[in-house]
Amino acid sequence: MVFSNLIFLYLFLPANFLCYFATKKQIYRNIVLILFSLFFYAWGEPVWITLLLFSATIDYFHGRLAQKYRGKIGAKLAVASSLVLNLGLLAVFKYSGLIIQTVNQLTGLSISAPGWGLPIGISFYTFQTIAYVIDVYRGKVEAQRSYLNFLLFVSLYHRLVAGPIVRYEEVQNDFDQVTITAYDMSEGISRFCVGLFKKVFVANVAGEFVAIYMDGNIAALSSAGAWFGALMYTLQIYYDFSGYSDMALGLGRMFGSSYNENFQYPYIAKSATDFWRRWHISLSSFFRDYLYIPLGGNRKHQYLNLFIVWGLTGLWHGASWNFVLWGLYYGVLICLERLFLRKVLEKIPAFFSHLYLLFITVVGWVIFYYTDSSQLFAYLGKMFSFSGGFPLELQLQIVNNIFWILLSAFFCMPVVPFLRRVIREKFPSSWQEAAGIGQVLLTGFLLLSSTALLVGQSYNPFLYFHF
Repeated sequence: MVFSNLIFLYLFLPANFLCYFATKKQIYRNIVLILFSLFFYAWGEPVWITLLLFSATIDYFHGRLAQKYRGKIGAKLAVASSLVLNLGLLAVFKYSGLIIQTVNQLTGLSISAPGWGLPIGISFYTFQTIAYVIDVYRGKVEAQRSYLNFLLFVSLYHRLVAGPIVRYEEVQNDFDQVTITAYDMSEGISRFCVGLFKKVFVANVAGEFVAIYMDGNIAALSSAGAWFGALMYTLQIYYDFSGYSDMALGLGRMFGSSYNENFQYPYIAKSATDFWRRWHISLSSFFRDYLYIPLGGNRKHQYLNLFIVWGLTGLWHGASWNFVLWGLYYGVLICLERLFLRKVLEKIPAFFSHLYLLFITVVGWVIFYYTDSSQLFAYLGKMFSFSGGFPLELQLQIVNNIFWILLSAFFCMPVVPFLRRVIREKFPSSWQEAAGIGQVLLTGFLLLSSTALLVGQSYNPFLYFHF
């Protein structure tokens, strides 16, 4: 099941609200959320609930052991066991196909790859539980004594299948007594509807263009068409993933939890370093705190550490070598920025720094998109061939969709936060009340228009469900 689905919007979520608020004690509300979360996860692939429950159970006990033996060898063994088991699950269920394929190519063998599909969300909840055990070991948090509360932390459907990667310290007070105000509910619904609109109005439409240009006959493309397709994918993946994050944060707010932001308008960045402070923040901060700094960070072997982190960041996104190449691509750029490029970018006008960032990002998304290396290099070659002119069909598509394109590009910038800040600071309370009414009306419009767009639309899951 996905959030941008009529069954979720008009059956699952209302039923969840009804059952949740019909119960008074928090422990029963937590049980309601667990049951709904497991049902949500089982909607598409019920067999993988066993894997989720196994991961939650072993790390519940790992956390208890890490606290009981903190400062002793037993705590280190608990962390080591958690890492081996969780990363082992990832290796088996996510990377075994890539490993076998690579071995076959190197040795000429014909080992059969396993036939199972990728369990949705495994990359997110395994990192979440690993971080929990390490934080208990470090003394940053106390181990959760209630298994039900820990299962809720791992399985909560708001962020289960595509993040953000929530750390236990962010939500450790959200189990025993949760207070949900009318303001929380209003803000949560608004945030959810904004994310829903991002998904169905921009990401899904951009995905149709991506299918035409990036999945079609690459040899027949003009250079302009190849750039257009790459730009559409740049819009699609941002609005798809940030839209999902908006919906996850909105759902959390509706149920009394506040998660950290996962996106901060990454396309306004002026460097690759700045981009990754704004894109998928929960993932980049995870690798920083649990891998880069323990490896030595900036203190020793800085550039080696960067390459290790970015290679693994790429690999985390998928079991294909193009993802590793994509990660190392950013590793090289960030190393160059640390060596000398950042000083250059700081001295030139901001407009050119933005152009640099947008250029490397669009090229990067092409590397990310193609798992087939021949298609990847063919498409990159087409982009930089500067051949084929400006076909009439492409001109018509741009003209017919110019309002949608400009609007989509415009809202990649922090326009809404700017307007809200201006209203709050410059206008009297009567204007602020009017803005509140306007927000309610806008939320209703976004929900109704998104519903209209979803009716009859083909199934279009979130891109990050694959990672």
